[in-house]
Amino acid sequence: MTTPRPAAGHRVTEAELAALDPAPLLARWPYGPRLFAEGAIAAAISLHHLRTRPRSLTFLAEIVRRGGLTFALDLPEPMPTPAQGALVREWIAAAATVEDVPWFEVDAALARWLDAVATILAMRMSLARPPAPGGE
Repeated sequence: MTTPRPAAGHRVTEAELAALDPAPLLARWPYGPRLFAEGAIAAAISLHHLRTRPRSLTFLAEIVRRGGLTFALDLPEPMPTPAQGALVREWIAAAATVEDVPWFEVDAALARWLDAVATILAMRMSLARPPAPGGE
């Protein structure tokens, strides 16, 4: 579920970002600033709640970069836990629906986005206490 875009001048809260689903943004080409800003932050928040380590996402980005998103989508366990894997698989599947764009452009953009999410996740982890089990 994608939340509506906030009005100009509205400061987006963490709760609003946590409710944003990046999958619809990943399914639309060309990838824009909203995906790399709000979408990446929303993804990092979701992964933080699942206690994801940034390096596992960076590793997945490298798999996408080298093997492509189709290869990554076929991985039996793309992330260390089933919940993390299910979430990330939704994002990869959304990116796989992009049509009329050379596959290597989508692969490269998805890998860059995953790296951006990992960077934001690492920053969140360095600044915040770990989230409580089962949510906030």
